[in-house]
Amino acid sequence: MDNNYEIKEKTERLAMDKQGIKVEALTKIYPTKNGVVKALENITFDVKPGEFVSIIGPSGCGKTTLLNIVAGFIQPTSGKVLVDGEEVRGPGPDRGVIFQQYAVFPWLTVYENVEFGLKNKVNRVPPGKRREIVMKFIKLMGLQNFVNAYPKELSGGMKQRVAIARAYAVNPKILLMDEPFGALDAQTRSFMQEALLKILSQERKTVMFITHSVDEAIFMSDRVIVMSAQPGRIKEIIKIDLPYPRKMEDRTLPEFREYEKKIQSLVREEFFKIHAEITELLN
Repeated sequence: MDNNYEIKEKTERLAMDKQGIKVEALTKIYPTKNGVVKALENITFDVKPGEFVSIIGPSGCGKTTLLNIVAGFIQPTSGKVLVDGEEVRGPGPDRGVIFQQYAVFPWLTVYENVEFGLKNKVNRVPPGKRREIVMKFIKLMGLQNFVNAYPKELSGGMKQRVAIARAYAVNPKILLMDEPFGALDAQTRSFMQEALLKILSQERKTVMFITHSVDEAIFMSDRVIVMSAQPGRIKEIIKIDLPYPRKMEDRTLPEFREYEKKIQSLVREEFFKIHAEITELLN
């Protein structure tokens, strides 16, 4: 009887440990010389463990501010963010962040870039195990022929794959991605989307993904959060009911096109609220 209770208690505790991201009544206000700017207002949503959620909205709606608060880089004015039940008060190894800019160290090789986080005090791994981990993620990202190459010898897409491999190597629970493919050409961007979904199918993570691309948001996500114009609020949350693994051909499906039409309409509506002069020009 006591043993059964202990097992039940342990199971419940493990379930509580995996709560993903919870954003509760989040507001962020910036003081400026012309007064205050309310970047975010009363944002509440969650990202379940293993879920891929994209955030989309017009420029200036607070998407990156929201990601930076979840990452712990900046503090909210009010409200809070919880990761697995613990309030976020600063950056932590449980969250890996990937930016639009190629955040790789130019003086390190591909191998050394991916290895970098595993040598730090927080994530330190013994050398033998370290090599195993580094090579695993280098191979998963298709970079095994560039182990000793420097970033200046790599294309933009390859640099971003190095950044993703490095983020994965330290085994964070959560990946926070701020337009990671925004600077890539269309063909490379499409390849990177498929590559990321492939690695996620093997190394499941909770992902919060910022994008301006409606097509990208639908293709990648379990759910898409559409944000309103400034101040940033949640306009609508849309569940993408398309099965994984997803393929390029899925973009031609009628269901995909319907999601695209709906989300595009929501984003355009917010865009024209900001740019009223464009609305007048088009009328």
